[in-house]
Amino acid sequence: MAIIRWDPFRDLVTLRERMNRLFEDVFTSARGEERDLISSSWAPAVDIYEDENQLVLTAEIPGIDEKDIEIKVEDNTLSIQGERKMEKETKEENYHRIERAYGSFTRSFTLPNYIDQENIQAEHANGLLKITMPKKPELKPRKVKILKPAAEAKEKK
Repeated sequence: MAIIRWDPFRDLVTLRERMNRLFEDVFTSARGEERDLISSSWAPAVDIYEDENQLVLTAEIPGIDEKDIEIKVEDNTLSIQGERKMEKETKEENYHRIERAYGSFTRSFTLPNYIDQENIQAEHANGLLKITMPKKPELKPRKVKILKPAAEAKEKK
């Protein structure tokens, strides 16, 4: 183990940096809240589930028109791109607040090999984007019957 010389100023510098970060967080959060909300990137929440015939992705995209959404499938990757545009600002007695996220988003998902990429369908209703990805027919689960060994079958005859 190496012996390290104690430097009291190093501890003071570390303490000062931590205090600066603490005050920056407190004072800039009140002012920068609106700036962060406007300029922050956002992505819609998604649910993905699978049944025996398909894989289904549902994304929450309220307030986004179909024309502002692009869905691409390339190299086993499903990409959803879109943009939520700000309608108008509301000001009441010098009070201004923006809590919803605006701007463009991109979500990408790696697709399993068993997805039939040619037959993927999407529908948009009530603020939900539902993408249905059917499984290839040859890869759907099937039941396998258990056969008796040939020797046992001959004995029973």
